[in-house]
Amino acid sequence: MALERSDVEKIAHLARLGLNDADIPRTTEALNSILGLIDQMQAVDTTGIEPLAHPLEASQRLRADVVTETNHREAYQSIAPAVEDGLYLVPKVIE
Repeated sequence: MALERSDVEKIAHLARLGLNDADIPRTTEALNSILGLIDQMQAVDTTGIEPLAHPLEASQRLRADVVTETNHREAYQSIAPAVEDGLYLVPKVIE
């Protein structure tokens, strides 16, 4: 399926794209090459082929869920201007 200039102008209008007259031939060629690639991919016989979640059949490597950092809350809040019950107090900005 090849697109014509009028097709590209309609697509640009629907997508609210402002294409100059000089850009339309280049855009038409680019869209036609994309559609040609899609046609090539659709022509491949894929019967009997299972879909893959990942091309390498790799699984996610997970690390152990363990605490690696110590709690520094006291040190961080010791330099804060205002703290109450372990929370930072900030000035009210919305009334």
